[in-house]
Order: sequence, then structure tokens, then C-alpha cells
Amino acid sequence: MPGNWILHVDLDQFIAAVEVARHPELRGRPVIVGGTGDPTQRAVVATASYEAREFGVHSGMPLRTAAKRCPDAVFLPVDKPAYEEVSERVMATLRRFPVVVEVLGWDEAFVGASTDDPEALAAEIRRAVTEDSGLSCSVGIGDNRLRAKTATGFGKPAGVYRLTEDNWSEVMDGRPTEALQGIGRRTAKKLAELGIETVGALAAADRDALAARFGPTMGPWFRLLARGLGDREVTATPYVPRSRSREVTFQQNLTEPAEIAREVAALAALVADDVVAEGRPAARVAVKVRFAPFITQTRSMTLDAPTSDAEVLREAALRVLARFESTRPVRLLGVRAEFEVKDE
Repeated sequence: MPGNWILHVDLDQFIAAVEVARHPELRGRPVIVGGTGDPTQRAVVATASYEAREFGVHSGMPLRTAAKRCPDAVFLPVDKPAYEEVSERVMATLRRFPVVVEVLGWDEAFVGASTDDPEALAAEIRRAVTEDSGLSCSVGIGDNRLRAKTATGFGKPAGVYRLTEDNWSEVMDGRPTEALQGIGRRTAKKLAELGIETVGALAAADRDALAARFGPTMGPWFRLLARGLGDREVTATPYVPRSRSREVTFQQNLTEPAEIAREVAALAALVADDVVAEGRPAARVAVKVRFAPFITQTRSMTLDAPTSDAEVLREAALRVLARFESTRPVRLLGVRAEFEVKDE
């Protein structure tokens, strides 16, 4: 009888790969995508090709830093419509298979399948994606979502890997806790303070001790992560953005409060247009401020009622801006409208 499997399909170095497909002459060269493509301007790396990553370049890094680490890189501007078009094409390819497809974003999706040979299905998916888009993908196979997504990391680049209850402990127990989805550097450091440095140690940790350190919800949840336990359901629902945002990095720091307020108001107007286009009212407004040299803070507020009204969103953004106390120069501003999330 066929078994029920979850496959996690992840497009390799997606944005960079799209750019290389458009510009074949860049194949094999270090490619960095971000901002307007000008490394002398203030912006951050959206993605870097594997060749650029070898120089220590990674997403979120300032373009100027990336240029210092990899001076021979080719810098390209972000082209969101192009990435959306390719992503939609790939997801359409996945839906041609007798599977359930749950889109997670531009470059990844869960696939629920009933098959007695998940590796063969993964190979067929990889082949079809390459034929239809020219891109490569990695596929993680698991008996739940967590194990499937974790498996993808072992399959990269352009490979397939299976991770299930049978081999979870063998593969994961000796790895650092940061190898788990959902555990970052800070949490790993706090776990280490408790003498927990590996996935295996976390899986065997005392539940009450974890709850005392991280809270009654997060502490036990970390223990479940370490045991590879997770949701087994894949839902065929389209990807629905939870928010719309706009931000801008300034070439010269802003120092005048009135000027900062004008920029936030302008960003809020753009976000309001996006909210109207989305066809869903916003329930919350957030403002992001990056102070010089590189300290980022975010504040937010819940609206009295969900709305698409531009004036209400603008006023909310300005009220949130007033909550920032720092008088340091500002290098980046962002405004985000978050949509109402309803329980299923």
C-alpha cells in the first residue's frame, strides 16, 4: 500500500538563479542581488549565488559590506515581478502532479503525496521544475512537515534527502540545537547555559526545567522540536500574504523629526495602495526604524477596527513613529500593514 509522505520543495538560490537564467553569461560568477544593484548605495543583500556565499556574503548583509568581501561580484537590482512570475510557473508545475500543494512563498512549497516511492516522485518533480523553469530545486522527504523541511537542508543543493522517525535520532542527535528550525543563536546560547548543546540533549531534557526557563509553551515546544515531532497535514490553500510593507534606505541619514515624519507618511500612503489592491483591510500597523550605524527597532499598534482607509493608516503610522525615543540619525524607514488573521 502506498504511504502518505510530505515533500518540501525548495528552489535553490532562487532569486540569484532567476537572474542567472535571464543572464546566462553570469553562470559560475558570484552574483549578488539587492536594492538598485548599486553597491555604493545603502541597501542590503536580497540573495547571493553560491559562488558569492563562498566569500561570506549572505542575505541581509549591507551591499557595501558584500562588495568588500567579494569585489568581483556582479550586483543586480531586485526585480520582484520577475521572481513572482517564475514562482507562479513553478507552483503550476507542482500542481500538475497528483499531489496536494501548499505554497509557502516564492521559493518553497509543501507537497502531500500518497506513494510507495517518494524518492522517485521527488526526482520527477525536480526534473519537471528544471524543464519548465530552468531552475534547480532540492526536495526533503519526511513523515511530517518538520522532518521534511529539515531534510531539505541535507539535500541542498539540487538533491533529495529523506528524514523520518526511523533515522531522526541518528542524523540529528549529535548536531547543535541551532540545527533545528525555530531555534536561533540566542535561544541556543540560553540552552547552552542549561548544559543543553545538542539536539539529542534537548530531546532528553527535563520538560519542567525547560518550561521554567522559556515559559510553559516555548520550553516544551523546543523539546518536541528536538524529537522531530510536527504537523502531518498539507493544505491546498494558496499563499496569502499576512502583511504588506514598504521601506526605503536613505543615502544620507535623516536627522530632522519633520523630515522623518514626512517619509513615514509617504511610505504609509504606498502601503495603503497595496492594502487596497490586496482587497483585505489591515488590522495592525508597524513602523521599522534603522538608526545609524545599524541598529533596527520596530514598533506597532493594533487599529480600532480593520481598515483600508489611507488616512487612518497614515495617522496610525505616525502615532507608532512617535513611540520611538532615540534621537540618533535614521538610515532606513519602513511601514508595514498586517492583515487580520482568522482562526480556521
